[in-house]
Amino acid sequence: MADATKYIPIGGTLSSDPKSFFSIPKTRKTLTFAYAFTFAFVALTVFLAFCPSPNTSSPFFTNIFSSSASSTSSTTAYKSQLSSIFSFFFNNTTSSSSSNSSIATNLNTTTSRSTNNTFQTPPTSKKPFKTTPFENQTQTTPTVSKIPSNHTAKPHDHVVNKETSSVSNRTRVSGEVKALKNANQSSNGVAPTPKVSGGSPVKNLSSSGKGGNTEKGVVHSNYTASLVKKQKNGNNETDSKVEDEMIEALIKCDFFNGEWIKDDSYPLYEPGSCNLIDEQFNCIQNGRPDTDYQKYKWKPKGCSLPRLDGHRMLHMLRGKRLIFVGDSINRNMWESLICILRNSVKDKSNVYEANGRVHFKGEASYSFIFKDYNFSAELFVSPFLVQEWEIQVKNGTKKETLRLDLVGKSSVQYKNADIIIFNTGHWWTHDKTSKGKDYYQEGSHIYNELNVLEAFRRAITTWSRWIDANIDSSKSMIFFRGYSASHFSGGQWNSGGQCDSETVPIKNDKYLKEYPPKMRVLEKVLKYMKTRVTYLNVTKMTDFRKDGHPSIYRKQNLSPEERKSPLSFQDCSHWCLPGVPDAWNEILYAELLLRQYQNQHQKKRP
Repeated sequence: MADATKYIPIGGTLSSDPKSFFSIPKTRKTLTFAYAFTFAFVALTVFLAFCPSPNTSSPFFTNIFSSSASSTSSTTAYKSQLSSIFSFFFNNTTSSSSSNSSIATNLNTTTSRSTNNTFQTPPTSKKPFKTTPFENQTQTTPTVSKIPSNHTAKPHDHVVNKETSSVSNRTRVSGEVKALKNANQSSNGVAPTPKVSGGSPVKNLSSSGKGGNTEKGVVHSNYTASLVKKQKNGNNETDSKVEDEMIEALIKCDFFNGEWIKDDSYPLYEPGSCNLIDEQFNCIQNGRPDTDYQKYKWKPKGCSLPRLDGHRMLHMLRGKRLIFVGDSINRNMWESLICILRNSVKDKSNVYEANGRVHFKGEASYSFIFKDYNFSAELFVSPFLVQEWEIQVKNGTKKETLRLDLVGKSSVQYKNADIIIFNTGHWWTHDKTSKGKDYYQEGSHIYNELNVLEAFRRAITTWSRWIDANIDSSKSMIFFRGYSASHFSGGQWNSGGQCDSETVPIKNDKYLKEYPPKMRVLEKVLKYMKTRVTYLNVTKMTDFRKDGHPSIYRKQNLSPEERKSPLSFQDCSHWCLPGVPDAWNEILYAELLLRQYQNQHQKKRP
């Protein structure tokens, strides 16, 4: 009987009873199979140890070989290889949110900052990043501790901390873009992206930049940029909503019931910056020493007027004609608007008077061209809005009259304009008009005497009928600016009235003048018109501003008579520029915004 073959284990002899381990094979064939299997296993193990698989995502074995606080490049490589071995046998189809080995690999790669202080991230992987949050998965998740913005990551930096948290890949946007805060509270293995202050966009980083290898689960720079884009769009939507709310407040607001408040951000254009202002209104050039009158903003009680944005107003007026029709106070407003808008034009040479004029007194009409916008701001002189007339008398001389039944001759030139601003008032206080003797005419009849208020009513009625008959309100916007208050003290404009000592506005309503009866007549006429006319009732707001007139600073070169008694020749009707008329144009700007807003919302309606 042959002896049984003894089993000798690899690496030495047994030190205990063989029966305690397993039964010894009885046949040679079985023994050969056991040796072959053992050799194949060892060979395969050695092969995999030195040829690691690229799949290093097995969370179980990664945790077994992970470092608790820090790692070196050599141990990192060793762990990566061991993880590959076990991944081969225990392939997990669910990718971990991250592994310590991938974090170490990412941070061992030199990391640089872009110009907006955002850390670079590796280039986009072939597999798209999914933003679906992996919630309800609680595990030990490594997160990247905060790295100073001026710091470049190095292999020996202690950057990995263990903490238990819910895994989520959500990126939140609140006010500023908090891009990837604390690595998105996930285990992407990417250094935290600093806040993007003011919503400035994050630059896309090319795959050729320094950033390491392509990894799974990495939030790339193009994803962050898309978040910033969404945030920016959100801001636009918010800004639009805020503007809509502002305009809704303007709709309900009485622009002309308010107060003047000091505002050092005014005026809207620097004194001396606009060489188009007539000498009559250029108070600083004429030697006025105080400047506080330029630094007031009109504040209605129920809202705040938007500051006039010259660029935006020019875009609204592109391709249009804006016409001023009236007396020299409307010229005051016209010059104010030209200076405000001209201040917003880059090439000032593209703003010019159509006929090359540089003085704007004495002619029947003027037109300023804004070439870059195909826009014109024009002035037609018509102080009464009805025609000044002449008739022959018996001895062959001519007599001046005012035709209450005929609208101004220039009306045919502007009836198709886009925006027209009318005014009248001051010339109705002169001797001829106020006395009304042999002056007012209708047809061939000249009234021996006619009350000025009645004459004014008839003239405004003639104007209103012409508007209703000739203006298409669907194409043209019509404004009527009310009476602008004067502040002569101790006399009238032609009898020594003065205002040169006034340097601050009136603060108390009780010191204001009575509302002009002519404006009550105007309001009644406007009420019964078919055409929509917006009434710019500036009377009260101007009555506060006794400090805003040129007074003795109305001209540089005085006549011999004026030098003898300069205080007797003052202008307390017109306004210094920059000054009060700028506020009228801010109200005009607000009205244009309202009209634009209403038109846009009407188009949206089904």
